[in-house]
Amino acid sequence: MSHSTPISPRALRPSSPVRERVLTTTRLRENGVTAADANERCRPGGPWQRLLPGVFLLRPGPPTPEERLHAALLYTARPPSARTAPRVPAQPGSPEPRAHRPSADALITGLAALALHGFSCAPPLPSLGTIDVLVPRLRRLRSAGCVRIVRTTVLPAPVFVAGVPVAAVPRALADAVAELTDAEAVRALLTEAVRRGYCEPRSVVEELTAARLLDRPYVVDAVDSLVAEGRAIAENRLYRMVFEHGLPDPVWNVELRLPGGPHLGALDAYWPEQAVAVELETRTPLQEADDVRASERTRRREHLERLGVTVVHITPRKLRDAMEQQATIVRTALMAANDRDPAAYVVVLPRS
Repeated sequence: MSHSTPISPRALRPSSPVRERVLTTTRLRENGVTAADANERCRPGGPWQRLLPGVFLLRPGPPTPEERLHAALLYTARPPSARTAPRVPAQPGSPEPRAHRPSADALITGLAALALHGFSCAPPLPSLGTIDVLVPRLRRLRSAGCVRIVRTTVLPAPVFVAGVPVAAVPRALADAVAELTDAEAVRALLTEAVRRGYCEPRSVVEELTAARLLDRPYVVDAVDSLVAEGRAIAENRLYRMVFEHGLPDPVWNVELRLPGGPHLGALDAYWPEQAVAVELETRTPLQEADDVRASERTRRREHLERLGVTVVHITPRKLRDAMEQQATIVRTALMAANDRDPAAYVVVLPRS
């Protein structure tokens, strides 16, 4: 076979899909192209180029972002003999039906994944010199070229963005933060994740904790801002829930005390006539792990129940994903007040 013979007419057409322009040594061999022939075509001035070990771009010129992503996934894919589905997921521009999407051997993560998820403060794909790829810990792979290998004990389920298997936002954030030293960049990424509804603060803190990144002061500062941002968004959703679903007006952000007695706790919304309260569950895993605070919280909850106060606990995620259902729960608690014994008298004060 001569060096000038293409592997197929379709493979070298400029309009062909990315998956036909970026091929592995194995695929080339299946089409009659030997390793020596491929190397010859990749000489300076040749028609092909080697993007990564064993991965070739069948055209000259700089690779597109889609071609780089496809090359990264081909490089990190398991050998066909080690997996049941040898195909690599389609790239942007060639979507694949959900029912036919294969399981992923590796996931795009870090800044590249955040760019695919649509983060405005993440660098665009063409400007990224490195593509982070998440693989199982025991895979025998090394970082090479534009690919940086990130290892994990268990590969999480993929999220497909334009056909590309990527890590979910919380994991992608943790992998991005692990490589960043710019405090403002970290803060911007975490804030955008919550502000634009990509995820809740809790899931981000869980991933940052698992990655052991909370010993970095600038990450801790960013997490504090993240939690504050998340709480403000949750409070706004709670206001919307009350007004959009026709609930009676509560008193907002109050503290309860017994007359002349101790502090009973702060609540986000309270209906005094029905003795029903709503408390947003915005604690992070670190706060939940504080045994002293957790015990105090349990005692306070039990005390309110003994006094006849019904407390409805709502998570930010439930407010985001099932607001109508949460409104129904609160409405049911308000309606049930008539069937309960009157609650003890408590003093309602503005939250300090």
